Amino acid sequence: MMIDMARTATTADVFNAIAEETRRDILDVLVGREVAVGELVDELDLGQPQVSKHLKVLRTVDLVRCRTEGRRRLYRLNGAALAPVQHWLERYTAAVNEHYDRLDDYLATLQHTATTDPSVTNPNPRKPNPSKPNPSKPNPSKPNPSKPNPSKKEHHS
Repeated sequence: MMIDMARTATTADVFNAIAEETRRDILDVLVGREVAVGELVDELDLGQPQVSKHLKVLRTVDLVRCRTEGRRRLYRLNGAALAPVQHWLERYTAAVNEHYDRLDDYLATLQHTATTDPSVTNPNPRKPNPSKPNPSKPNPSKPNPSKPNPSKKEHHS
């Protein structure tokens, strides 16, 4: 028997609130400064009712705080409210970093092997090693004695 669970309301948690791109855009504008609604409207090229609606959601989950200065309301980011997102991401960050660490170790082993073992000069045997001359191809910097050199003219006496 499967029980249908209602989706958490957008205003219930930080994850749902930041799932909407416009709200993330608002948070981007608020990083490091206080901004009035009018400035958000101008910067995001949105209508004032739309910006206010999104600010209400962000305030409900405490991502945005508001203070009144005269007749203006100034909004600022409350970074502490992003802690659940940060904690969730830490697990993934640790896993990705572990993969990079293993890749670094593998590359270091390959580099060490290439510098200490002279027989490992070309890891891809299908491609010729550019540092070794290919006997099947003539070297243009060395003259070929079997072919006459066109730059030298023979003098007949």
